[in-house]
Amino acid sequence: MNVPASVRSLPHEPTAVTESPRRFQPAEAVRRSLKPKVLFATPEMADFLKTGGLGEVSASLPRALRQHFDVRILIPGYRQVTEQFDDIPVVAQAPGQDGIPPCDIGLVETADGLPVYILLNPDLYDRGGSPYGDQSGDFADNDIRFGRLSLAAAELALGVDPDWRADLLHLNDWQTALAPAFLAWRNLRVPSILTVHNLAYQGLFPWENLGRLGVPESAFQIDGVEFYGKLSFLKAGLFYASHVTTVSQTYAHEITTPEFGCGLDGLLRTRAHQGRLAGILNGIDEIWDPRTDPHLATPFEPDDWKGKRANADAVRQRFGLGISRGPLFAIVSRLVHQKGVDLTLAAAESIVAEGGQIVVTGQGEGRFESAFTDLARRHAGSVGVRIGFDETDAHRMFAGSDFLLMPSRFEPCGLSQMYAQRFGSLPIAHRTGGLADTVEDGVTGFLFGEASLRGLTGAVRRALDAFGSKRRLNAMRRTAMSRAFGWDQAALNYASLYTRTIGNGGDTVRVRAA
Repeated sequence: MNVPASVRSLPHEPTAVTESPRRFQPAEAVRRSLKPKVLFATPEMADFLKTGGLGEVSASLPRALRQHFDVRILIPGYRQVTEQFDDIPVVAQAPGQDGIPPCDIGLVETADGLPVYILLNPDLYDRGGSPYGDQSGDFADNDIRFGRLSLAAAELALGVDPDWRADLLHLNDWQTALAPAFLAWRNLRVPSILTVHNLAYQGLFPWENLGRLGVPESAFQIDGVEFYGKLSFLKAGLFYASHVTTVSQTYAHEITTPEFGCGLDGLLRTRAHQGRLAGILNGIDEIWDPRTDPHLATPFEPDDWKGKRANADAVRQRFGLGISRGPLFAIVSRLVHQKGVDLTLAAAESIVAEGGQIVVTGQGEGRFESAFTDLARRHAGSVGVRIGFDETDAHRMFAGSDFLLMPSRFEPCGLSQMYAQRFGSLPIAHRTGGLADTVEDGVTGFLFGEASLRGLTGAVRRALDAFGSKRRLNAMRRTAMSRAFGWDQAALNYASLYTRTIGNGGDTVRVRAA
């Protein structure tokens, strides 16, 4: 499926850009010239816009890798991107192909010097709404829009910019996944890594679109781009890329099973058997620090529970809750089925009956937005809901809450559970994907094995028991806040994979899961 148009901004903090972006400085190229050149192609980047964790990764991981690699970003020239620049110097022209139109490629820098290529084609990208659609639904030409992005990534690996040629393509999700296929169809071998941030979004289009994308008919087969009679961008990337990664070790295993494989589990099992599938856990930025976070009502140190209570008081006031000595539960999430918010709604009555309070921020499916709004009306003073998203609200909710409710049915990585632990809020989460890899049951949070109301309420009961013992609660908080979730380890894992993939010259790379 394509990314739903209803998916808008997610409650995650972008990497801070404290100054305006700038034009690319040619002198910087000399300093970078001896490093391997990596093109990081992505449909979103938190410096400019985001709909979820991919935007965060695209802003953070390339920065973490700059010490050892000459990394450049490639992103479409959405309105939210181009409006941040008075001038975007054009450094290359990308030719068209079949129904994919030509475009200019501009080059700028972020304030901290990260080079960013921008695809300049207003007809494709200068639109309102999200990167993928508007209130009417997904854009009808998303195959062309992201076929153009994929083709540009391939062309930058072939030297369309006369001053820079990528040694490695790092591609992200279905929107860039045709790039290694375009290279393969030209019998060209360029090393490539495809990172799958969420296998459920596959970029599926009618087979009749093959011609306008320049996909050869011979590629429309099981060993190619065909997926149950449709063209799949993601399957193309999984098949043609040198290596595949995903964003946690557990999710890398899960997607090789029928339950989580979204119909691609057979191909992914093959990639795993070949040593071409690895899980590398995402990190979070250093801004997520309760001692220095400017969003908080009161910054606080570990063991400063008065500071944590000050943020809880601010959250209660903001969400219209009454004064309470009971536990405060937070939900900071897209309000969609994947996130298990229906389970949270079903468990809410018992949480309130036990003296708990609930605060919710997020947006998503209308049925869930309405259900949470109705829940707050029925439990005024105990449940507070703000549909939409505000950065300050989210930070204070992590800092002030006792528990974070995160019963996702599947979660490739997840970031909120890491943010929460850094602020001493203990996640109550389904044991899946990155949640299983980042929450230690009974130590830094509470995990449950069955994605059901019974599983969730059992974990909530355990959390309430811990809340009744301040010694145990505070010990768990201290341990959670001591966890390191930075980008250093992820960067080391990717750096090792980059080096081996480049050294292998685009052939398949056998590595054990990170």
